[in-house]
Amino acid sequence: MAKALTNTDLRLEGLQSVYHGKVRDVYTLKNGLLVMVVTDRISAFDVILPEGIPYKGEILNRIAAYNLDATRDIVPNWKVATPDPMVTVGLACEPLKVEVIVRGYITGSAWRAYKEGERSLCGIALPEGLKENQKFDHPILTPTTKADEGHDENISREEIIAKGIVPKEAYEKIEKIALALFNRGTELAAKRGLILVDTKYEFGLRDGEVYLIDEIHTPDSSRYFYLDTYDELFRENKPQKQLSKEFVRQWLIDNGFQGKEGQKVPEMTEAYTSSVTDRYIELFEHLTGESFEKHPTDDLEGRIRSNVSSWLNSYKK
Repeated sequence: MAKALTNTDLRLEGLQSVYHGKVRDVYTLKNGLLVMVVTDRISAFDVILPEGIPYKGEILNRIAAYNLDATRDIVPNWKVATPDPMVTVGLACEPLKVEVIVRGYITGSAWRAYKEGERSLCGIALPEGLKENQKFDHPILTPTTKADEGHDENISREEIIAKGIVPKEAYEKIEKIALALFNRGTELAAKRGLILVDTKYEFGLRDGEVYLIDEIHTPDSSRYFYLDTYDELFRENKPQKQLSKEFVRQWLIDNGFQGKEGQKVPEMTEAYTSSVTDRYIELFEHLTGESFEKHPTDDLEGRIRSNVSSWLNSYKK
């Protein structure tokens, strides 16, 4: 059984601070660089699940790097290098305190809310008569607050601007950028026989300029449907064949867990975690057109430490 990397403790030269997020461990260096390790932790409903998913971190990091390179003409981004399959080194930016979610279809949490009677999503009025997985006439932006701990909360663009969470000019700019990124992601997905259903983007400021930060178009931040089966399944009111983390959320829901107080995470068996790995590999291969090779996982932290230290030494020179 492959091993999962769920914790890191890198002693890097010039280390200033460390932040352990739900999935990523971010090491801030004194030279203005960030070393982001994408671990094999997996979260759902803003809860870190008890078992890691082997190869998940590498898959997320490589997909994000692929898409950061493929969208650099739209907006500058933080990526400088990927010295290890699980690591991106990039520029430190001042994060904007919102996540911009772009939705092309009504599904997931948006559908669950709509089914319960909600007809407004982040200040956007939704029409009557929508069906699950139906395509919107135009993609909609549904921002959330970016919580350091606990749950992110839906918020409208008007609230963001009125509360000064993001200045009006900067927010209007990231709205346009987010839609352009979503269009590019849609084009790239279609070439691989997929539909980009929804996704989230995070932005930061560096020297007053907007930068795209964190991940982009990965299965943790995005949802994909299969293009060739979408129309038929939609007509027949059947669940869509999809590649995303939604299958993990649905498994948790089916087993009585939605992150609410008093609920217990169901047992994640070895067979189940292996099946989740297989789904992530499937998405990687669909999105990139590359075959995924499973490398040894016996000493992932040692490999990362060696690769990152070597890259940082050459960067100094």
